[in-house]
Amino acid sequence: MSTAGFSFGSSNISLDSTSLNIGIVVSTWNNHITDILLDGAVQELTEFGLSINQIHISKVPGAFELPLGAQWHFNSTNNIDAVICLGCVIKGDTPHFDFVCTGAMNGIMDVGLKFNKPCIFGVVTTNTEQQAFDRAGGSHGNKGNEAAQTALQLLSISK
Repeated sequence: MSTAGFSFGSSNISLDSTSLNIGIVVSTWNNHITDILLDGAVQELTEFGLSINQIHISKVPGAFELPLGAQWHFNSTNNIDAVICLGCVIKGDTPHFDFVCTGAMNGIMDVGLKFNKPCIFGVVTTNTEQQAFDRAGGSHGNKGNEAAQTALQLLSISK
């Protein structure tokens, strides 16, 4: 058994990485941001000890479609332990932002509860494109890395 560990906040996480399968659903809308989030999540998972074969990536058009993509991962034959949902919604001049963010958030939460498995909200929701870049490897870190850490932390609690 190969056990990897890392420090997350004030917690040290110890988890057998050899048997994990992690799904990642990434939105192609604002892909100049979401590709960076995806790179961060994959980097975090591989540094923890997962192989690329244990990471199952799928793409959906936008953040609103992330919950369905997550559900498809859990329903797949890959024995998915957790799904990380990555997206980016930048506020515009209409209430569309609020509807998309609320729908994505509630849908992602519902999928996690339905399957009783971690389904992580890694959606950057910002007022400007610069704020999105700041959260995708800029001055506020990479939220893709953080979403992967959250998935691993929750899995360590549930195992």
